[in-house]
Amino acid sequence: MNFVAPVLAAVLAYLIGSLSFAVLVSRVMGLSDPRTYGSGNPGATNVLRSGSKAAAALTLLLDAAKGLVPVLVVKTWGEQWGLGEGAVALTALGAFVGHLFPVFFGFKGGKGVATALGVLLGVSGWLGLLVLATWLVVALVSRYSSLAALLASLGAPVLYLLLGDELWPMESPILVAIILMAGLLIWRHAANIGRLLRGEESKIGSGSKARAQAAAPALSVHKSKPKSAPRNAAQLMADMGAKAPARGRNQAGKSVKKNKRKK
Repeated sequence: MNFVAPVLAAVLAYLIGSLSFAVLVSRVMGLSDPRTYGSGNPGATNVLRSGSKAAAALTLLLDAAKGLVPVLVVKTWGEQWGLGEGAVALTALGAFVGHLFPVFFGFKGGKGVATALGVLLGVSGWLGLLVLATWLVVALVSRYSSLAALLASLGAPVLYLLLGDELWPMESPILVAIILMAGLLIWRHAANIGRLLRGEESKIGSGSKARAQAAAPALSVHKSKPKSAPRNAAQLMADMGAKAPARGRNQAGKSVKKNKRKK
C-alpha cells in the first residue's frame, strides 16, 4: 500500500497536468489553436500573441493551478492516505511532466513555466514567491521572457538549498524533484537558448508591435493623371473669345445654307 498510493497520486497528478488549458481556453473563447501560430507552444505566452490578454491570463492561472492543487492536496492530507514526502515529490513531477507531455493532446505540451511555479508554490509559498520575484526582475531588466524562465529555473534548487530548514523544511526527495524540473525546463528552452545566443530572441511586447504593424493597411501607390495647372483670367478670356467667333461662323454658315434652299 505504501508503494501503490504514491504512484497513484503521481498518475492522477499527471492526468491533471495533461489538461492543456492553452488549447481548452482558446476553444472556449473562440480563438485559434495556439499550436497553429506563433511559437506553436500551448502556453500563456503564445496565447497572448492571439491578442486576447484575458485568455492569456486565464491560461496562466489554470496552468499554475494544475501544478499547485495536486501538490497542496498531497502535502495537506497525504499522511492519512499513507503519503509522505516522497509522494509529494512524485506528485510534483507528475503534474509537471503532464504539462510537458499531455496524454490528451498527443504528448505535445508547453514548456512548463507556469506549472512549475504552481508546483513550487505548493511545496512552499515562500519558495514560489522568491522564484517568481527572480523571474520578474530578470524579465523587467532584460525584456526576455525565456531568459527570465531559465534563470528562475536555475535559481529554484539553489534557493531551496540555501534557505532550507529556515523558511521551509529541507526534504531530499523534493530537492531531487526540483532539480529534475529545472533540467527539463532548460531542455524545453533549447531553441530559445539558441536564439538568445544569436541575438534573435523576441523581447516582451515585441509581439504586440508586430501585430500592430501587420494590422496597419499597406500604402498603395496609384498612378493619377497630373492635374492641369490653374488657368488665369487672361487665358479664360482668350478661350472664350476663340469660341465666340467659331460659334458665329457656324451660325452664319447655317443661315447661308437656309437662304440657298429658299432660292
